[in-house]
Amino acid sequence: MYGNIIVGGTAILLSLAGVNADQCAAGSKQVQGNWYCQPVQAIKYSNVGFPGTYNQITNMGADGRCSSTPKQFTGPLSPLDEEVSLHFRGPLSLKQIAVYTLSNSKREEPVLQRRGHANHHRHLHNRPRSNGFEHQVEERDIVATINGQEVSWKENAAGAAAAQPAMITATIDGKVVSWPNPAAQQTQAPATSVAAKQNPAPASAAATTAPAIPAKSSSAPAPIVNGAYNRIGYYNAASQTLDNLVFLGNYGGQGSGVFDYKFGASLAYSNSAGTAGAASPQILADQLLPSDKEITVMLNKDCKDGGCGYSRPGSVAYHGFEGANKVFMFEFSMPSDGKSGGLNTDMPAIWMLNAQIPRTTQYGPAECSCWTTGCGEFDIVEALHTSSTFMKSTLHTNKPAGSSDYIERPVSKTMKLAVVFDSNASTVQVQVLPDNAEFPTSISTKDISGMCSTSSEKLTSLFNVS
Repeated sequence: MYGNIIVGGTAILLSLAGVNADQCAAGSKQVQGNWYCQPVQAIKYSNVGFPGTYNQITNMGADGRCSSTPKQFTGPLSPLDEEVSLHFRGPLSLKQIAVYTLSNSKREEPVLQRRGHANHHRHLHNRPRSNGFEHQVEERDIVATINGQEVSWKENAAGAAAAQPAMITATIDGKVVSWPNPAAQQTQAPATSVAAKQNPAPASAAATTAPAIPAKSSSAPAPIVNGAYNRIGYYNAASQTLDNLVFLGNYGGQGSGVFDYKFGASLAYSNSAGTAGAASPQILADQLLPSDKEITVMLNKDCKDGGCGYSRPGSVAYHGFEGANKVFMFEFSMPSDGKSGGLNTDMPAIWMLNAQIPRTTQYGPAECSCWTTGCGEFDIVEALHTSSTFMKSTLHTNKPAGSSDYIERPVSKTMKLAVVFDSNASTVQVQVLPDNAEFPTSISTKDISGMCSTSSEKLTSLFNVS
């Protein structure tokens, strides 16, 4: 991941204004500095997407300096409606990936690949850069009353809520539409929680403050955007099928891509084990990705068409997954590989980044990536400490958010998981699927709505971004 550093193993819970319905009323616990409430089967973020600006990289010079220009974004789910890349860190055994977009979305003609006889939430997660650069993170002053005393600290992962407009207006599929803003309709401002990973609160806050119990939202979600969702990319480990996807990694200089001591390793083609670079595209083998090894998955459409914007010279550069309405489905397990010591050991994760991040630098100088200015990251499920079985979810944009509930890590069996982006409701939902769920070539909106409604209220965590 990019920029998610847990300092001294300590993270805190921040109280933000917003109407939420997590499961913290049933109890919470603190484990290695992080608060966890209850295991759930679904985590749903609503009111996602606020207007903002981030610095888009326009040049990476030979002297190690980078140039950028402000880019404005607006609309439901922005900036994660832009192209995103998928990232996986071991120990993880990846069995299936399927990516869907609305049927009116463009797709390139797929190239179906099978293995025959012929032949690295910018998600940092405590990762040291090989070139010695240290990530600089924007800090904010947080002030709160804890045990009757006013305290303050520096924090970079979440901030106070802003005043909300009564209506949200956006252009969707060429039409201007408006809908009530759930954040503006709230009648009270109960507290909720986000894990702040970069800078700890004062000791009294981290040691004694449990998450507050929030009220539940009374606003009903809007229906999912109409239209069939077609599968635009697919991977199956057992059959070694790869359709319109490509496996990459931060292995520049190993067969493909580039490496230097100013920016570190660029993207390169990943080898079949996901542990090193390769000279050409490979299909990920049906085996365990080890601890602290990462792979990147993007659309099998390279950036030679000029549609990706700026990419680091010499890097292997591909398009990401674009659009405000998209669905990702995964099948995977996260067994412990028995390793201990070192950074990111036995800390599996699945996340996505604005695709501009890996195409410039994921683990290089902060000023050479748009991450620090909020171009977007979504941690779908991630372990925050070695051997953790609690998988947290966190949204990193100009309005960060994160649930204190968690999804249980699939250690001994595979899990099927869906991530649904819905612009009509301004929601992003992480949903555990039944074991018999299939990954078909197309999904109706009715099926997606049903899929997002399978978990009971006690197994659903709702988080209203504000």
